[in-house]
Amino acid sequence: MNAIYRSPAGERTSLERYRRALDAWPAPADRVRLPTRQGETFVLVGGPEQAPPVVLLHGSGANSSVWAGDAASWSRHLRVHAVDMVGEPGLSAPSRPALDSGDVALWLDDVMEGLGLERAAFVGMSLGGWTALDHAVRRPGRVERLALLCPGGIGRQTPLRLAGAMARGLLGRRRSVRAVLGLRAPEHAPIVEEVAAVFGEFRPRTETLPVFSDADLRSLDMPVMALVGDRDVMLDSAGTARRLRAHVPHADVTVLPGEGHALIGHGPAVLDFLRA
Repeated sequence: MNAIYRSPAGERTSLERYRRALDAWPAPADRVRLPTRQGETFVLVGGPEQAPPVVLLHGSGANSSVWAGDAASWSRHLRVHAVDMVGEPGLSAPSRPALDSGDVALWLDDVMEGLGLERAAFVGMSLGGWTALDHAVRRPGRVERLALLCPGGIGRQTPLRLAGAMARGLLGRRRSVRAVLGLRAPEHAPIVEEVAAVFGEFRPRTETLPVFSDADLRSLDMPVMALVGDRDVMLDSAGTARRLRAHVPHADVTVLPGEGHALIGHGPAVLDFLRA
């Protein structure tokens, strides 16, 4: 059993569920396995070979299935590379490179090299947003555009608000997931069920995300888009927006009223940004 799972049965169930999601992927895509210094990394690659490349990085406790709703439309215009982050419940290695080092950027260097990419746009969600931003700071020449969805590492983490949301959900994991992600609408029930199932089987990373300095943010000279929800209980979204506007004045920053940490249905806006 991998240490990132709570039991061998949970690992099998989680991976079986993910493989079913891959079988239902809504666009033609190759399943690529790349050797990296952190172990094998799984990537879904689709879209026209000569189209502009984009690298997608999901959040903690997730895998590339989070992009399924946008894969068909994005793959018509872009060469899409949906990467399973290492140490998460996907098909990549269970290793967890230290966030307070350059190890994550080195892993992503290996991924880019394996994919034959010198430069690409990046879309990152939550932990994936932190990872994309870390790469943009450390490897600015490799990042064409940067789209951040509820990114970590800019506004502070808010453990008290998160603890309050978890406490409100003590009667069940689904209620906790709804509170933490802000997904309360009936149409979000399948997503809540999926996330609740994952966190019943998976041990997420628990370390505090390193915060990027003002100088790090000022170094971003590529086009930047950021979407945050004003009801995010995991991250200070107001702080994220404030720091980006202060130090990345060319960034397109949107605070979404009534939305939490999980941002659903904004694929068209991201695609417009990526195609601009």
